[in-house]
Amino acid sequence: MPQTASANPDKNIVDRTRTRGNRAVARAVRATRARLQTGRFSSAAFNREMMGLHLDAVIRNALGVALAILLAGAVGMALSKDFGLAGWTLMALSLHGLAVLAALRARAHAITEGDVAPLRRRFIVLQGLTGVSWALFTLQDCTSCGPELSDYYQGGALLIGLAASAMGSFLLRPALIATFLPAVAVLILRAVQNQEPGAAALACGIAVALIFLLVMTNRMQQANLHILSIQSEKDDLIAELEVAKSMSDEARRRAEDANLAKSRFLASMSHELRTPLNAILGFSEVMHTEVLGPLENPIYKEYAKDIHRSGQHLLNLINEILDLSRIEAGRYELHEEAVHLLEVVEDCIGMVQLRARGKDLRIREQAEAGMPAVWADEKAIRQVTLNLLSNAVKFTPAGGEIIVKVGWTAGGGQYVSIRDNGPGIPEEEIPVVLSAFGQGSIAIKSAEQGTGLGLPIVQALLAKHGGEFLLRSKLREGTEAIAILPSKRVLQSLPAVRQAKPVERRRRSFA
Repeated sequence: MPQTASANPDKNIVDRTRTRGNRAVARAVRATRARLQTGRFSSAAFNREMMGLHLDAVIRNALGVALAILLAGAVGMALSKDFGLAGWTLMALSLHGLAVLAALRARAHAITEGDVAPLRRRFIVLQGLTGVSWALFTLQDCTSCGPELSDYYQGGALLIGLAASAMGSFLLRPALIATFLPAVAVLILRAVQNQEPGAAALACGIAVALIFLLVMTNRMQQANLHILSIQSEKDDLIAELEVAKSMSDEARRRAEDANLAKSRFLASMSHELRTPLNAILGFSEVMHTEVLGPLENPIYKEYAKDIHRSGQHLLNLINEILDLSRIEAGRYELHEEAVHLLEVVEDCIGMVQLRARGKDLRIREQAEAGMPAVWADEKAIRQVTLNLLSNAVKFTPAGGEIIVKVGWTAGGGQYVSIRDNGPGIPEEEIPVVLSAFGQGSIAIKSAEQGTGLGLPIVQALLAKHGGEFLLRSKLREGTEAIAILPSKRVLQSLPAVRQAKPVERRRRSFA
């Protein structure tokens, strides 16, 4: 419950101090929906995300690239017996370390859209320097290795080193080109100048690898764009759900406040309405029955009768509204006891019998014999039966028939069925008549219009007992209303426990 209600229990109005918060939440919902419809995820946001992924890839592959450089230098020095490759190894490691350090520094801060272009240029240059270092590696001569071993060694080292470097620049295509292009250019130059077929073949292999990596990079960028777009939409949906939940909580709070105000209003007004109504009913009945003497004008007697009838109708309406309000507020307490369903039904039939005879209606009763009592609230069960019987009498035309059945359900419970041969209810109007204040088209046309609270009260009272209410009707054939009490409400008498006869034990003789 809101604090405003608990702090002032006599307050009968709804707290309106949080309406501004409601408007703010509504504006947030509208903004979120507009963002979803227009598509917040732009190309600038995609480039920023891709740059972040590139920096992560450079940092993750730092050790692999360093090991590839060390392996190429160590194998070259082992084959050539010359430590001239140590200088190249140191230079390549320094350039690689410079690229990793730049990635670490860039990742330490949040990347904005304005930082994307400078970072792209910086890492393209750094990857170009890494490509230059591998191009210088192709100029290293290993005369002691032999021409074939030298080609195999350089080709394998280039492919491994460039592949390791490409893993770090896979998400940045210009950097990927800058990594491979210097080595390809140097190999082509060697093949042209020195007529080296091995260098030409190696240049072709690296060029094909570069084309393949570019195609794969393009596909990965499309996949990443799709994934990032879905991620963005998911984040927006989560935000909208959170805002909608806030709206739902606020609406629930306001509904609770309104329901509290309604309950307090009905509770405070019930006494104020019933007190003058009792006086109106009493005095109008005295005037109509002429207890204090005859009325000279017979029209006044009819007026007194109309006043009494209208006051009785208003009192019944107030009682029904209060009953339904207490049930909805969870303040309707059941006073349970052993109740014989058949006896309650017979009493209720006797109450409506006079009205039924006035319309020339026949009420037939069918009941199964030997039905035990049920554990229920007798007043509630009586009200359920009276409401259903009153509806049957009200809507059954003159000369009709009402059949009342009391029996067992298939699950071991008990039921009361009241069936009439009245005009019936259209199938699409059944949910309407089961709702509070709902009335079907036939009830609206009827001269005896009710409040539309009888069936909702029946449903609520049966639900308090754990039971069920069924309404079956066909147009121009009639209506059947069934009130069901569950089997756990039935009080079954247990049969007497039979005592077993004592078993005589035979004595054994021992020799």
